Amino acid sequence: MDADIRHRPSFALAAITFEPGDGLRAEAGAMVSHDAGVAMETAAQGGFLSSLKRSVLGDESFFVNTFTAEERGEVTLAPALPGDIVQHELGDGGGPETLYVQSGSFLAASDDIELDTEFGGGRSFFGGEGLFLLRLEGAGDVFVSSYGAIDTVDLAEGEEYTVDTGHIVAFEDTASFDVERIGGLKSTLFSGEGLVCRFRGPGRVWLQTRSQEAFLNWLIPKLPQPSSQS
Repeated sequence: MDADIRHRPSFALAAITFEPGDGLRAEAGAMVSHDAGVAMETAAQGGFLSSLKRSVLGDESFFVNTFTAEERGEVTLAPALPGDIVQHELGDGGGPETLYVQSGSFLAASDDIELDTEFGGGRSFFGGEGLFLLRLEGAGDVFVSSYGAIDTVDLAEGEEYTVDTGHIVAFEDTASFDVERIGGLKSTLFSGEGLVCRFRGPGRVWLQTRSQEAFLNWLIPKLPQPSSQS
């Protein structure tokens, strides 16, 4: 499955070329356009209970769009937030692989990739997003998106790297991680910094150059407040 990522890094659009028989599942609302030779069906992912779990716990769409190529054609996809898109091939070493994606960064995946919501304990408390991650496993193409540009960090065996939790897009399951608080309570309340994720290699980590939570914290105090007068 070939993909051309256009207009990056600020307003990326994934133009994906399908060959007959190719299939792709994408987040509801991600579709921009598709050729006549590509059929689209909207349905709950993995049945009602699986979709409900993914929607409630993983903060993802209840429904997904499934695209199937009846003949050669193109589908274009874009995320809700301005930013970049990265294509990653799972299982390129010959066997299935696992990728963890933070809530809101999943865009699409080949229809033979298994997608589930997995409990990660307190250590996966990503910027207030909750205790659950999206777990992608199998062999095929995965597309993840970001708010802002995407930076990639490849960690060697035993190498450590610390990332603000609001800037994490995805990471390979070969990398271990722990979530820690910066400083004490005073630092958390007054510095604007709270939780960080300390990764330990080997493995690849994808980061986003902007944080949605940080932007909202800057924007909300500047919005007009409702009048107290009736």
